[in-house]
Amino acid sequence: MSTTEEIFFKLALVILVGGIIGAEREFRSKSAGFRTMILICLGSFLFTTFSIVISDFSADRVASNIVTGIGFLGAGVIYKSNNRVNGITTAATIWAVAALGMGIALEEYFIVGVSTGIVLAALFLLTELENVIDNINQSHTYRIVSIYREDLLREYEKIFRECRLRYKRIKRTKHGDSIIGIWYVSGKEKNHNEFTKRMLHHPSVKEFEF
Repeated sequence: MSTTEEIFFKLALVILVGGIIGAEREFRSKSAGFRTMILICLGSFLFTTFSIVISDFSADRVASNIVTGIGFLGAGVIYKSNNRVNGITTAATIWAVAALGMGIALEEYFIVGVSTGIVLAALFLLTELENVIDNINQSHTYRIVSIYREDLLREYEKIFRECRLRYKRIKRTKHGDSIIGIWYVSGKEKNHNEFTKRMLHHPSVKEFEF
């Protein structure tokens, strides 16, 4: 059984680890922020600590149950918006913070320290790398509603090529006197911006989703 000083030290470490990682998520206005990460780290720490006290403690059983519970929590922050899946990084962070809470309870301080550094590096440094990659290549789904005219969609696809964008037509639909085209398009950010500007001023376009 840990002494009172050891317990307070571990609790302080839980708050520090969960708080630092949570502060980064809070700064980026994510759904799981400062308070959530501290509580996740604390919860994993408490479940592991209480299980150690129980005489029939089974480390693998505790770990598997914590992972299962955290899986439900992580799934709650994943959502789809604007043809993109969001929240996966936050869900993975929740998973990692729960593991760090377990590590603190098991007094694996070196692993916890190094792993916390890796998590922070991934959240802070790799975000900038992702931004660079996004500038090089972005993917968007465009939906264009226009006055029906033969080969009008081919005209739009010509503009895709002129803007140096790679495209794949997903769907085309004729509705009344309108034709609707949906494309999956990838390319550089500046090329997407150029295409968007041209379509916003195109005389045949009635609706444009991008």
